[in-house]
Amino acid sequence: MSLLLILLEALTDLAPLAKMGAGLGAGIAAIGAGIGIGQIGRGAVESIARQPEAVGDIRSNMIVAAALIEGVAFFAIVICLLLVVM
Repeated sequence: MSLLLILLEALTDLAPLAKMGAGLGAGIAAIGAGIGIGQIGRGAVESIARQPEAVGDIRSNMIVAAALIEGVAFFAIVICLLLVVM
């Protein structure tokens, strides 16, 4: 019984560190998503400059890829915020 109390006390002592880690994780997820979407935009502009006749296909693929990256980033941010609340 005393081992359980010691473990619970140790977990409550680490709660501020967990919240700080969750905040850092949310920030890293947002930065990573921004970098990824920037890379997609750069690649799309370069592709359109090389093949202007493929604008429609490049644009639709760019939008789908950016939406997938945003979805993963939102998921990571929500998980980090859930860790802060807990």
